[in-house]
Amino acid sequence: MAQAVRKKGGGIASFLNSDHRAHPVENRLVVVAAVLGLVALIAGFFPGLHLLASWAGLAGIVSGLWGQMISATTEERFVLVIATGAAAFGFFLGMWHGGLFGGLLG
Repeated sequence: MAQAVRKKGGGIASFLNSDHRAHPVENRLVVVAAVLGLVALIAGFFPGLHLLASWAGLAGIVSGLWGQMISATTEERFVLVIATGAAAFGFFLGMWHGGLFGGLLG
């Protein structure tokens, strides 16, 4: 009767684990990509934060694409596509405002 003691709910993990299996690495990559994408997107609209936007966007793109490679459920892929797109847009805005190094080198 182990299935009788399962918890209901579970927040974001219950949404991402639609196959009812735990995917801790994949879920962490989803959260990392979403947070970095949000940071890059918001910072990209402020020219003075171009370093933050560029680097957060680059890290968000890499983590989002890596998450796509190892994702196990459709819900994970859905969030990763949106997060990677936000990170890419923030990255491009940061590059437009000054780039990855933006006057720090040379």
